[in-house]
This record gives sequence, C-alpha cells and structure tokens, in this order.
Amino acid sequence: MKILKKIFLRGRNFLFPEDCALCEGALIEPNEMRLGLCQDCLDSITADCGRKCTICGKPLISEIDTCLHCRGSQPSYDRLWTVFPYMGKYRKLLTEYKFEKKLPLADFFAEQITEIIKNEPLLENAVIIPVPPRPGKIKTAGWDQVERIVKRLEKLMPDMSVSRCLKRGKSKVQKELNRNDRLNNLKGRIAVNGKAPDTALIIDDVITTGATIEVCSDVLKNNGTQKVYGICLFFD
Repeated sequence: MKILKKIFLRGRNFLFPEDCALCEGALIEPNEMRLGLCQDCLDSITADCGRKCTICGKPLISEIDTCLHCRGSQPSYDRLWTVFPYMGKYRKLLTEYKFEKKLPLADFFAEQITEIIKNEPLLENAVIIPVPPRPGKIKTAGWDQVERIVKRLEKLMPDMSVSRCLKRGKSKVQKELNRNDRLNNLKGRIAVNGKAPDTALIIDDVITTGATIEVCSDVLKNNGTQKVYGICLFFD
C-alpha cells in the first residue's frame, strides 16, 4: 500500500505540481496551477526587450543592428527571436521545466512564443517545426521538452501548421561540446523526413552557440525551404 501511495503521489506531482517553479510557494488560483507559477512570480518575469541582433536575436553591444558574429558569417537561417537570458531566475525556470519536469511551464512557454508569432508578420505563413530530440530520448526520459511546448502551441494556435519533418540520428550530447564540435557532431545526423515547408519556424528551448538551429536550417534549405526562422526561449 505504501508503495502504491508513493507512486500515486509522484505521478500527481509530475502532472500537477503544487508549488511555484520559482519561489516554491503554493499555487492557488486556476491560472497559477495551469502555468506552474504563482501570480507574484508571473508578474516578475519579463521578456528581454533590449536591443538585439536582427539575425541571431542575441543582445547587442553596439549601435549596429547585427552582432559581430552575424556580420562576419551569415547564418543559414534568416532570423531568430529570443525571449529570456539564460541566467538567474530565468535559468531556474528552464531547469525546473527541463530537469524537474514541471510540465505546466510548457503552457507558460507556449504563451511567450504565441505572442511573438502573433506580432511578427514574417511568421504569418510559417510552419512550426520542433528541433528533433536525440534518438531514444523520449523512450528513456518519457518526454521531450520542446515537443511538449509545440503540442501546447497546437492548442493555442490551431490555424498554424506543424510539421515534425526533421529527424535526428545518433550523436553526442551537444552541451558537452564547443561550437565547432557541435556543428560537426550534428552534420549528416539531422535529415528531412517528408516534404520541407516553404517557410519554416524552428522552435527550440535554448540557444548557446547556435549550432543546432544552424544545422537544422541548412538541412531545410537544402530540401527546398525558402525562409527559415526560429524562436529560442533562452539565450546563453
């Protein structure tokens, strides 16, 4: 009986966390429970609206509209949008979602992405494409954090098309590698399965070196996609 109760409690907490992902306070209102954050923490979270590179979406340190990296080497994608810096409470936000499986945060993240899409004319006819997980990840972990966000986007924006046309072969874990090694690690291991859309909107949780979205974009364009955009919730 104790074992069954333990399993039940773990399952309940996995699906319906009772504490705020940031301050660990109680979630009382329906909207708080839906998003996994108390109202005070929701009010304290603000998207980074500072000046950003018009290509990679990372903060600028000069008056020029593109960062030094993008000026020196044009990425294969056309433009990225980013939302939160990967530091402080925002880093905890992703950690709680990705590693502690605070699943309601997927709704919160999906709402952030929805706001960008609704306010950006370039994305009007884009097809949403999630960054593909490593082979076997869903089987071993039970879920994929990007896929869950995309499923929530399908509910929030039923008029937008979603394609899971990108597939990923076996490769090393990206976070253990530098940028050049990340690029080489993924080359030839991400492919298009099916028809690539004319305009793609790649969804990912965090951008560090940009290697993953670079390879995804390159593969899509080699398979007929004309424009590739991306939204990454966190920038490092």
